[in-house]
Amino acid sequence: MDYEDLIHEEADGIATITLNRPHALNAISLPMLASLSAALRDADTDSSVRVIVLTGAGRGFCAGLDLKEMFGAATDAHSGALGLISGAFELQNSPPVVLHTTDKPVICALNGAAVGYGLDLALGCDIRIASEQARLGAVFTRRGILPESGGTWLLPRLVGWAKATELVFRGRMLDAQEALALGLVNAVVPHEQLAAEVRTWATDIASNAPLAVQAAKRLMRLGLAESFEANVHHAYLALLPLFRSEDFQEGVRSFTEKRPPSFRGR
Repeated sequence: MDYEDLIHEEADGIATITLNRPHALNAISLPMLASLSAALRDADTDSSVRVIVLTGAGRGFCAGLDLKEMFGAATDAHSGALGLISGAFELQNSPPVVLHTTDKPVICALNGAAVGYGLDLALGCDIRIASEQARLGAVFTRRGILPESGGTWLLPRLVGWAKATELVFRGRMLDAQEALALGLVNAVVPHEQLAAEVRTWATDIASNAPLAVQAAKRLMRLGLAESFEANVHHAYLALLPLFRSEDFQEGVRSFTEKRPPSFRGR
């Protein structure tokens, strides 16, 4: 399937989705909203895919929404923004919501700046690996808006209330090392090593039992909004089908036979 302004590649159980508007630092156009959601959904439902990598072409990850394209024809910003919210896409099918409900693990390869909407996309991924050239910016209040695509939910959970308010209220830009110190990214690597490092992490994940990885992600996501007792109960229920899977049998056999497992996602 063709996706507008995206490159979609798949190899060895890894689906790589690349935002492909390098001339605009991969700012998100209106067609890209539907295209990105479709690419994420397709990867999530493809049984051959075990992990998804989201990255950007060129020197930036994502400079946010393309305000020039979205609001350029509007008589004022107010009417343009209302048109975007009411008519451009349904909220439940918007990329941040689709990303949050994706069961496959998602790694963000931060090859450059992630600003505004681009920051929310990056934060919505499970793991973030940053080039030393990456910069993260919660610049929403500089544009008279708020983090509309998950940032107000994600940031306090990732860095705590005080740091989240500092970043949002001040509209701060962070370099890669600052982001690492705050826990916003998992690792920072030299720019030329980013692709190789991301592939190493993705290959590690892809080699594990995919049903178990996806179940663990669902349970951790549930745990953000439920009590400990409820999560333990849900974990027990999630274990029952895993115990019946071929992968569980293979995991036990490979352990007793002292060999690497070969999981099939069944």
